[in-house]
Amino acid sequence: MSGKNKNSDKKDGGSVLARNRKAFHDYEILDTLEAGIELRGTEVKSCRNGGISPVDAFVRIEKGEAILYSLNIAPYDFGNRFNHEPRRSRRLLLHKSEILKLSGKIREKGLTIVPLKFYLKKGRVKVEIGVARGKSYGDKRETLRKKQDDLDARRAIGKFTR
Repeated sequence: MSGKNKNSDKKDGGSVLARNRKAFHDYEILDTLEAGIELRGTEVKSCRNGGISPVDAFVRIEKGEAILYSLNIAPYDFGNRFNHEPRRSRRLLLHKSEILKLSGKIREKGLTIVPLKFYLKKGRVKVEIGVARGKSYGDKRETLRKKQDDLDARRAIGKFTR
């Protein structure tokens, strides 16, 4: 038996550190992309301990770089004076062609870039970002109604198969 982590063999590329469930509720995701994230040592340790909260985070393209704003990474418990600022801006590691493609997409009216998921891949923290369009109040209600209908249908099917 090998010493590999069983979570790293999953289809999604590793163990998931955090998901931005609010993004799927507030936005319609049009396109996704994987990016690296520039972190300091205590930030990586805090992420591995589950101290990451992507709820209000967003990405902007500035001066040819993708910058992640408003991501909260809790201070590492044992970081003492080497700890980091919890809500500092962090650079995303993308190829220039990917940044140009993203900047072209977000020039359209109503589109933004939001982080969807943070996970480990080969020991490095990766972020899945998505180009998204904001949903209106009616769209959000329609999505919730569809989810509830699907849940009711699965429950009904489950009753008949037993």
